[in-house]
Amino acid sequence: MSSTPSINAEYDLILAGGGTAAGVIAGRLAVADPTLRILILEAGPPTHNIPIHTQPARFFNHLLPTSTTVRFHTSKPSAAVGGREVVVPCGQCVGGGSSVNFAMYTRASKSDYDDWEKEFSNPGWGSEDLIPLLKKSETYQAQPSAPTHGYSGPLKVSYGGIHTNIGKESLAAALAFDKERQAPEGADPNDFTSVNVYGRWQKWIDAEEGTRSDVPHHFLYPQEHNPNLTLLTAVHVQRVVFDQNGRASGVEFVWNPRFLPEGDREVHTVKATRLVVVSAGAFGSPGILERSGIGRPDILEKVGIKQLVDLPGVGEGYQDHNVLFVPYNTSPEAETIDAIIRSEAPGFTTALDEWLQTGKGLMAHNSIDFGFKMRPTPAELEAFGPVFRHRWESYFAGKPDKPVLWVGACAMLVADPSTAPPRKYFSMGYFNEYPVARGYVHVTDKDDVSAPTDFSAGYLESMADVTPLIWAYKHTREIARRIPLFRGEYAPLHPRFATDSPAAIVERAEGPVPVDAPRIVYSAADEAEIERYTREMVSTAWHSLGTCSMKPRAEGGVVDPALNVYGVTGLKVADMSICPGNVGANTYSTAVVVGEKAAVIIADELGIVGV
Repeated sequence: MSSTPSINAEYDLILAGGGTAAGVIAGRLAVADPTLRILILEAGPPTHNIPIHTQPARFFNHLLPTSTTVRFHTSKPSAAVGGREVVVPCGQCVGGGSSVNFAMYTRASKSDYDDWEKEFSNPGWGSEDLIPLLKKSETYQAQPSAPTHGYSGPLKVSYGGIHTNIGKESLAAALAFDKERQAPEGADPNDFTSVNVYGRWQKWIDAEEGTRSDVPHHFLYPQEHNPNLTLLTAVHVQRVVFDQNGRASGVEFVWNPRFLPEGDREVHTVKATRLVVVSAGAFGSPGILERSGIGRPDILEKVGIKQLVDLPGVGEGYQDHNVLFVPYNTSPEAETIDAIIRSEAPGFTTALDEWLQTGKGLMAHNSIDFGFKMRPTPAELEAFGPVFRHRWESYFAGKPDKPVLWVGACAMLVADPSTAPPRKYFSMGYFNEYPVARGYVHVTDKDDVSAPTDFSAGYLESMADVTPLIWAYKHTREIARRIPLFRGEYAPLHPRFATDSPAAIVERAEGPVPVDAPRIVYSAADEAEIERYTREMVSTAWHSLGTCSMKPRAEGGVVDPALNVYGVTGLKVADMSICPGNVGANTYSTAVVVGEKAAVIIADELGIVGV
């Protein structure tokens, strides 16, 4: 397998993008038919055996402003988020999000995939079809014989190299405080149906090696011996090329000067004799289609692109999960990954030495040991207010496996470490699982792939997305101040309550409040302050999807259930952009199953067996 800038004139299959889904597709097909000539074109750098990718606790390196492994997309300013621009990173390296994410293992609700099949008219994409593929992809190390998990797949799933004291204490504090919810012995919060169950959280980490379970190290790099599988990095795919019959016949690309400064500046063409698959993610895939002349006429005309196919849904329907991480001070004996994030000795070197020797410890961790998928009790639903009640009754009520929020604890400061004193923290995190918010992503230049996108995130434009987050701040604050390792609230990243309010921030504490301490009482002014804080602090969960939706063309769809782009032939899209509805989960699992399903579809069409 080659990763150098040498390229043949043609291949059987070209994948425009080298992220999670593309890696699964290429890996599965290459094993089933080693003679199939496959070309993967990835804009970012390689990831093979590079520590910031293989060492799980170093994921935050990819969010730093100097990161070379993600691309940052900036939205239009919005009053709904305090007049801010929302910045959304997406993986831009081999493996995409699988190589840079939090390694947080979260699977969708069963009804999410059933919705794809029934409500969006996609036969073969329901839970009965996709759950076997999810099981096929994994080896579940967290416990033996769990019926909804797999035990022979390439990706490893475990609890990581340590069960932190923050994780243990936050779970105990949650159970002591929240009598409405429980944590049965051996509870699995990722069995496709469980909600309102507190549990220890799984991770995409190999329990034996302590390494990240990403796609390239398990699907692609093990096939370096296959000369017909070519992985080319530092490549910007400009557009798909079509023959006179409207069939995709190849792609045009340029070298990415950020990673290949010595490359020429010419536009190159490579042919695909059998199929082109666009797999560049929720931001990249609509851009490739639009630059190829596929999209809304007004969008294309604005930047001088001649239209080939009128598909108004391209770039529309952007979705994400809006998240907040609220930080708290903790005591020196807390087991956190803050020193690893800051590359600070001796904590970093101690964790690295343990990882190198045993594959265990904090380096084999992602900071998240505890969480739950939340559906409101009747009293909580009442507190959410009438706007959310309408959303509840129209979307959630009849689907009892759909959570409203994810809530959990992180053994770290989830914020720019340079803005806070170097010490140990923990953060309470929460995000909307199915926000009302919709946005869009469109090109701003007909040729320049690196030009900023025309991007609107749509965050918090509906109060139905705001009130659950206000509840979550108050709920997680009650849990946090009952954790034995709690030593106060990190005031700069909390609401600015009046100092004489019962809700006033406690910056320093000798320890937690008693388990039976009364809840904090919030005035109307305090509630308004939490709303302001929520709007000004909410950010992306990196879970972008939906911009090339798989649904009927008349309903704004871009691809059909076989992932074919409407109006042309020989062209598919396969990545998170095809999701017609959101998933109540981090998106890695779904990206993997999109790749697995796409590999089966493509193999059937090309007459390849054994996928």
